[in-house]
Amino acid sequence: MLTSTCLGAIAKPSLNAQLTMAAAPKWAQKTITLPPHKRGCHLITPKIIKEIEQDLSGIKCGLAHLFLQHTSASLTINENYDSDVRDDTETFLKKMVPEGSSAPWKHTLEGSDDMPAHIKSSLFGCNLTVPITDGRLNMGTWQGIWLCEHRDYATPRTIVITLNGV
Repeated sequence: MLTSTCLGAIAKPSLNAQLTMAAAPKWAQKTITLPPHKRGCHLITPKIIKEIEQDLSGIKCGLAHLFLQHTSASLTINENYDSDVRDDTETFLKKMVPEGSSAPWKHTLEGSDDMPAHIKSSLFGCNLTVPITDGRLNMGTWQGIWLCEHRDYATPRTIVITLNGV
């Protein structure tokens, strides 16, 4: 037997409940643009919640999908309290993916941080999915959404946020 937090019931919902849920899904999509951030990892959870809280409030059980429309920055979920974690993550990334004239990269069209930024973006990824429960993002106590900027000269970053649920 499965326990369903979102439905607030134990076991499979009745046929009536299933039909009601299937007939009334809620969808919302919003595109937000974040201002340029300096290189490093930045906690953006409060900004994300502010942008979607009205739509979130109408969803009892669902998913929030965040898609970053860039190839030289990334999204991840990590520690939301101690900023040292963000600093240490940036230090690790710099050591893991070297930059500069001694780095082996061919793609340096936009500078020595160009190819390393693409690699770092691929390592963390450009999208996240977070469960929604009772109108809130259902993340752990110490979890937060990070925007990781991998370029020395950042630009505004665009995130498409899609919410769906019942």
